[in-house]
This record gives sequence, C-alpha cells and structure tokens, in this order.
Amino acid sequence: MTPTTLHDDAYTTLADWRPADSGQRSLREAFLGFIAARPDACRRSCEPGHITASALVLDATGADVLLTLHPRVGAWLQLGGHCEETDETLVGAALREAAEESGIEGLKIEPTPLHVDVHPITCSLGLPTRHFDVRFLVTAPSGAQPVRSAESLDLRWWPVNALPPDPTGTTGLDAMLAAVP
Repeated sequence: MTPTTLHDDAYTTLADWRPADSGQRSLREAFLGFIAARPDACRRSCEPGHITASALVLDATGADVLLTLHPRVGAWLQLGGHCEETDETLVGAALREAAEESGIEGLKIEPTPLHVDVHPITCSLGLPTRHFDVRFLVTAPSGAQPVRSAESLDLRWWPVNALPPDPTGTTGLDAMLAAVP
C-alpha cells in the first residue's frame, strides 16, 4: 500500500521500522497507537501532542554533529520541528527542516528512522503538549558550512565525542548517536 497522506506515511514509516533496542520498539508501538487514534496526529494543532520530524546531521566524515541552540528549550539539539501542511512524508519533513535550519544544500537523508522520543514541551501552541519526535540520520556534503536561521540562537558543529553539556539529561543526543550504524 502506498501512503496517500502524511498521516498514512507516518504510520507506515513507523510500522515498517524495526529498531534493535527494546525501549525503542516499545516507544514505536506507543507512536503507532497515538497515530492510529488521532487523525490529526501530524498537525501542530493537535493539543494532546503531535508528530515532529528531526534530523541528526553529521558531517561527511561522521566525526561532527550539527546542533542548534534552541531558543525555547535553551539547549543544544538536533535540527527539526513541526510537520507542515505541504509535507507529504516524515522523511521529507525532516529533510526540509534540516535544510531550512542549516542553510546547507545537498543534504542526504536515510529513509529509515534512527530514533524516536516523546517529550513534554510548550511549543508554538503556547500550551503544554508533547512532541512525538521521529528522528532521521542526515549527512552533509563535504565542507558544508551551516548558516544560522532565525529559528536558532546559535548553530555549530560539535565533535560527536565532545557534545555540549546537557545539565538536565534530556536532549537524547547520546542515544541518537549510539543508534547511528
């Protein structure tokens, strides 16, 4: 079956994904239940929570990861965000977000999710909600120079073995990097 909407694609993408980690398998099932129960699961207007698409952007060598200092969260995070009405796939949403937030052309994305996470946040709705974040691995072309967008306080490459401090232990960067093949 070929997905016809972003909602269908989100369900199919996660249903077809086979994470190796038992915690990720369990969380995947929760995502599938949420998507099945909510026709609006991919829309930011879904107040109980909504699917978001993120990109863990590595440089061409895999030695550095591109992180943004998120203005609302106040922490260094992977690139990504809300799905838009024009997005047809989760992979497309993650790639769009990565390109918009990094200013880098020629990004390559792996079509299989790398990691999933659900976390509470007060996002653009102005209300407490949850982000059901589907994360993909993206590789930048050799010599890529990022350009900070208005959505970021700062944007820079970090060595994967020397990540910025995570005082609350909630960014999930270590878990995402551990999932990189």
